[in-house]
Amino acid sequence: MASELEAGSGVSVVIPAYNYGRYLERAVRSAYAQRHRPLEVIVVDDGSTDDTPEVTRKLQAALPDLRVIRQENAGLSAARNTGIREVTQPFVAFLDADDEWLPEMLETIIADFTRQPATTPAAGSNCYRVDSSGRSIGEKITAPRGNRFYSAAEILMKTRFMPSTAVARRAAFDAAGMFDTELRSSEDRDMWIRLAAAAGPIRYIDQALVRICRHDSNMSRDAARMRAAMRRVRAKARRARIVPATRVGYWLRVLAVDHFQGGWMYWDEGRRWRAFGHAIASLLLWPLPLDHADLHEPRFFRIRAAARFLLGRGRR
Repeated sequence: MASELEAGSGVSVVIPAYNYGRYLERAVRSAYAQRHRPLEVIVVDDGSTDDTPEVTRKLQAALPDLRVIRQENAGLSAARNTGIREVTQPFVAFLDADDEWLPEMLETIIADFTRQPATTPAAGSNCYRVDSSGRSIGEKITAPRGNRFYSAAEILMKTRFMPSTAVARRAAFDAAGMFDTELRSSEDRDMWIRLAAAAGPIRYIDQALVRICRHDSNMSRDAARMRAAMRRVRAKARRARIVPATRVGYWLRVLAVDHFQGGWMYWDEGRRWRAFGHAIASLLLWPLPLDHADLHEPRFFRIRAAARFLLGRGRR
C-alpha cells in the first residue's frame, strides 16, 4: 500500500513513449506500484506507429486515472516538455517507457529530497541495468559512493544519473527553461546542467532504485549521434559560462572524459579502431590520472581500456 503523501510532496509522473509499446505497460505499472503513490501519471505518446495507442487504451481501462496525451512526433525533449506543462503537482518524476521503477523509488527520493534546502532543483539516484527480457546485467555506478550534491560543472564533466531516476521541482523549470528540443540525445545532461546553474546543486542518492533497460533500439547505441549531441551540450555550457574558458585544465579534462566515453560507445558498436582512437585521444588530452570524482573509474582504467580496444579482447 502506498505511503501517505506529506503536504507539498505530491508527484506527477511523466512517461514519454515512442514506439515502445512492448515495454510501456511494465513502466506504467511500476509507477502505480510505488509506496509513495504519485498523484498523477501522464503518458505522452509522441506519435507512435506501433501498438502504443492500443497499449495505452488497455491501461486506461484498468487504470481510469491514467492520463494519455497523444501528439505528432516531435522527439523526446518535446514529449517531456508536454508532460511538464500538463502536470499539477509540485514534483515531476521522469520515467522512460522502456524502464521500470522499484517500489521504493519515489518514497526514497522524496523522503531525502524534502529534507534538503528548498532551493534544491532536482534529485537522482543510481540504477540497475537489465536486458530486454528483464534479466539483470548489474548495477550501473555513475558516481563515487555516498549521497551528495553535484554542481553544474560536475555534471558537465560527466552525467551522474539517468533520466528515469530523476525527480525535479516543477518550479525549477520556470528558472532554467524546458528540455532543449534541438537535442535528440544528451538532452537530460543539458537539462541538469541548466537546472543546477539556475537553482543550485542537484542531489544524488547512492541507491539503485530503477531498472534501466538496455536493448538494440536504445538511442544511446548510436555513438555518432550521441557524440554530436554531447558536443552541442558542451558548446552551450561554454557559451553560458558555466565554467570560465580560462580554466583550461578543467576543459581539457572534460574533453578527455568525453573521448573516453566515446571510445566505449564505439566499442559497444563493435568499432574497435574508432574506440582505440578515442581512448588514445583521451590520454593525449589529459595524460595525468583523472580525479576519482571526474571519471569514477579504477586507477589506470583508461590505459587498460585502450589496451583492450587495441587487442580486441572482452566486452564491456
